[in-house]
Amino acid sequence: MAASFDPRCPASPIMARLKLDLPADQFCYSTHLTVRVTDINSANHLANDSMISMISEARARFLFQFGSEGDRVDGAGIIVTDLATMYRKEAHARDQLLFEVGVMDFNKYGGDIIFRITRPQDGALIAMAKSGFVFFDYATTRVVPMPDGFAARFPKVNWVD
Repeated sequence: MAASFDPRCPASPIMARLKLDLPADQFCYSTHLTVRVTDINSANHLANDSMISMISEARARFLFQFGSEGDRVDGAGIIVTDLATMYRKEAHARDQLLFEVGVMDFNKYGGDIIFRITRPQDGALIAMAKSGFVFFDYATTRVVPMPDGFAARFPKVNWVD
């Protein structure tokens, strides 16, 4: 017999649940992406791997809007260090999703790119995500400080040690 999961049941007290606190005033860019038929899993909703690909596309569009030159920002590369995603509602084929994107928690080497994904048709919150990043010099294969020009594009972002 296959294991089953009921999303309405509370999580086990042993299992820690991810919580993302994303400040609304840090979202400074938005873009729409449509869920394709090929993004759907066997349960007939948006697959996890497809959501991650859509988040990556939204991140690329955001970085391009704020000065990315392909895979470079002010001469430095950007690498993703982690990704945390909270799924709230299902999305289905042909749903138009709104990806709001921003940044927070800057440090010497990078920060977090944040995402709020909604379905404008009914206002449903589909997911929230936070992607850590650092700047990287591919020639020396070392993490490098955040370029001043990049930080200057986001004067309202908080800095952490």
